[in-house]
Amino acid sequence: MITAYLNSMGKSTQHGGIKKVVSTHLPTAFGVFDLIGFQGANKIKGEGETALVMMLGDLEGRVPLLRIHSQCLTGEVLGSLRCDCRGQLEVAMSTIAEQGFGLVIYLHQEGRGIGLMAKLQAYALQDQGLDTIEANEALGFDADCRDFTLAVAVLHELKVQQVRLMSNNPQKVEALIKGGIEVIELIACEAPPSPYALPYLRTKKERMGHSLTIM
Repeated sequence: MITAYLNSMGKSTQHGGIKKVVSTHLPTAFGVFDLIGFQGANKIKGEGETALVMMLGDLEGRVPLLRIHSQCLTGEVLGSLRCDCRGQLEVAMSTIAEQGFGLVIYLHQEGRGIGLMAKLQAYALQDQGLDTIEANEALGFDADCRDFTLAVAVLHELKVQQVRLMSNNPQKVEALIKGGIEVIELIACEAPPSPYALPYLRTKKERMGHSLTIM
């Protein structure tokens, strides 16, 4: 059962290029999640090389809801309205709690993988009229620098082979399928948008192919 499973993960172990560091419990406004820390085996530190898994319920023999979520300090901690990241995370956790089982893989890939300071530089360029893609490219980055291979490795480590993915991003679907994870259902993950976030969301829909209902 889930308690025995977590107890078996109590000690740091390393398999398949990733390392399980710790497991504990995380009381939240949406329920008590089991929190598991993973680290890429090849780097001790480094942005994008660690992942947190917030898991609820017993996943054995079930197809869980899954949200792959990238860190957004400005939205999730500072309350920025320039994006919908905090809203999406809350929608995912609430939906998982309602259904009783599922997991969020939280990746430390701030600013679509460019890092916090570069993300703020991109914000400054957006203040001058560039969209998010143009701002990233002006700084010498791709439109999206994230890599979801760590999330795929975590799923294999947890023996999760099929998921119901909560996402609007086709790149996440592609990454899971390429990694050998079957996406049996794609579920929209949208939060009510702030007017400040509309340009950001429209760029994701029109230029990055995200499935969004926003006009």
